[in-house]
Amino acid sequence: MTNEILIDAAHQEEVRVAVLKNNRLEEYDFEFDSRRPIRGNIYLAKVTRVEPSLQAAFVDYGGNRNGFLPFSEIHPNYYQIPVADKEALIQESKNASRSDEINDDIDEESDEQSQVEDLGGDDLEDLEKINNKRNFNLIKKYKIQEVIKKHQILLIQVVKEERGNKGAAITTYTSIPGRYCVFMPNSTSGGGVSRRINNSQERKKLKTTLEKLNVPSEMGLIIRTAGAKTTSTEIKRDYKYLTKTWDKIKEDTLSSNAPALIYEDGGVIQRTLRDLYTKDVDNIYVEGSEIYKITKNFMKLLMPSHAVKVKQWKESSPIFQKNNIENQLSSIYADEVYLPSGGSLVLNQTEALVAIDVNSGSSTKYYNIEETAIKTNLEAATEIARQLRLRDMAGLVVIDFIDMEKFQNRRSVEKKLKESLKSDRSKIQVGKISSFGLLEMSRQRIRASIQEGVYSGCTYCDGTGLVRSIDSRALEVLRNISDISNRGNIKKIDAEIPNEILNYLINEKRNLLIDLESNKEISINFYGNSFLKGNEKNFKAYDINGNEIKIDKASESSKNNDGLKDKKQNKNNKNRNNKNRNNKNKNQKHLNENHSNNLKDKKENNENNKNKTNLNDQSDSKETKRKNNNQKNKKKESSVDKDKNLKNEVVQKNAKDLKETKSSKSNKIKEAETKLEKKEISSKAKKTEEPKNINHIGAPVKDLESKKENTKKTKIKAGWWNKD
Repeated sequence: MTNEILIDAAHQEEVRVAVLKNNRLEEYDFEFDSRRPIRGNIYLAKVTRVEPSLQAAFVDYGGNRNGFLPFSEIHPNYYQIPVADKEALIQESKNASRSDEINDDIDEESDEQSQVEDLGGDDLEDLEKINNKRNFNLIKKYKIQEVIKKHQILLIQVVKEERGNKGAAITTYTSIPGRYCVFMPNSTSGGGVSRRINNSQERKKLKTTLEKLNVPSEMGLIIRTAGAKTTSTEIKRDYKYLTKTWDKIKEDTLSSNAPALIYEDGGVIQRTLRDLYTKDVDNIYVEGSEIYKITKNFMKLLMPSHAVKVKQWKESSPIFQKNNIENQLSSIYADEVYLPSGGSLVLNQTEALVAIDVNSGSSTKYYNIEETAIKTNLEAATEIARQLRLRDMAGLVVIDFIDMEKFQNRRSVEKKLKESLKSDRSKIQVGKISSFGLLEMSRQRIRASIQEGVYSGCTYCDGTGLVRSIDSRALEVLRNISDISNRGNIKKIDAEIPNEILNYLINEKRNLLIDLESNKEISINFYGNSFLKGNEKNFKAYDINGNEIKIDKASESSKNNDGLKDKKQNKNNKNRNNKNRNNKNKNQKHLNENHSNNLKDKKENNENNKNKTNLNDQSDSKETKRKNNNQKNKKKESSVDKDKNLKNEVVQKNAKDLKETKSSKSNKIKEAETKLEKKEISSKAKKTEEPKNINHIGAPVKDLESKKENTKKTKIKAGWWNKD
């Protein structure tokens, strides 16, 4: 049986890690260079808003959205109260934590009366038990608005990643995980031994090791599961490494301004070697020279004696082609997973929950229905636990097992599922199979699932996997047009729609469109656009003069079913727009002040110019009078000269007219002579020819002319659908 860790870093943008047990994929993790996880990072942050109704604060740590900080996750050191009261609170919380230590004894037998059983969970889950009890008494005494103020600076750690419209969940109780220990520098609890270590002798040994470390009273330390099979010197070395890390965090905090990143938890390589590596692993193969160096150096720092197991992949074939890992990975992207007996699992992740359906499929090996059901369900229980780990599906999970009549069979399936889930690093709560054959369980969300990390929402179906039929969308377009046409003063409507809807309207709804145009006395124009997706469509309306009429928002929302999508996109832009508006308002105030000052200066300049012009007008008035008198005298002299010129022109015109009359008389005589000659020639021609009343075809001339008039083409105005 071989256990290996394969690290694929052939591409710079993505790093993939696969953990194999007996050549079977058991754990899978990946990380994109552009989307690094922030869970476990420590930031210097600033309080932006205190919300009394939620008893929580919103904190700016430099992320896409403000972090959510509950009152229970705020350390008393940050309370703005007198020092004496603060010290009393810290001492009280220490005493409470000492009485509520982590339970050392773990009962392996499940309580039959309880409906929900806790399973799985990492060593870091021990922190939750401490966190849930630490501030219970403090919350009773104070309210968040009394002790936390806006713009206050805090050192916070991200507990849960951002998801959708929700910001990251954060805490002021920092914890730094190592290979064998979890260091809590500001915890009021002394820590302890991981609850996943069951051996009582091993627990006693680790407790003595913990006491020898002399952890300060204001700090805490938890020994992880990996520390059970190691020496006290390695645990001590890990503890010293964590204390040095904390000292570095304090130095960086004092020299930084909020918001700022102080400590990064590490990438997928560091997490894998720290949390998933065990002594049972035979080899660690790495493809990619840079990541190989990082892996080798981190292994020397973490466990120097095990650095020999890190090897560089030098074969020509990709590393995930080894043992057919690539094909095993392809199954986690499919909705259906096949079982060895012929059955299958169908996994669907929704906003509310994860639904898993178990089908018997082609399983016909067994003699009766009950035996087929129990065998298929047992196979499904093992595979469900594996698929939840590989896909990182979290939240509420509902499993629809095949119905089983026997109570004993239902309990055996529950037991099998719980055994398979114990190795999961996420905290899990499992219920029992109900009378409907359903089992409810919850899985803690550590990071984004495969579906959220790799896939993006479909622009055609909005991520639903379903698209409305063509006839349904076409009828919606007709309803939108009739709604717009009833708004008055509209004579033309332009509709931009997908090509498939346009073809349907041309072929199926032509007569309806003709009636709509005639009844409403409007013109409807359709434009096909192959780039429109799903239910996208655009409308424009015009009046009789061709001016565009704005369509009401109500009609726009009715014509587009993509309103929900637009709202989601607008929500992401509101915060940015608000910030920009505030800056614009400030700039506008300054601009308005400058503009008003400029107007005042202009008015003063205009008044000065008016006064100057009045003085100049008075001095120039005398000169203008003199000029006017001179012009009048010149006009009189010019009028006398004009009269003389007119008389000379009249005499010349009369002489020309006499010459023209003489020449015209001679021309008229010549024309009369030519007319007489033409009449004589025409009279001779009439005697020789006979009259004809029909044309060369035999049809009367009048009928032929009437036919020519009837064959004139007429222009008929018709819509685009009248193509007969």
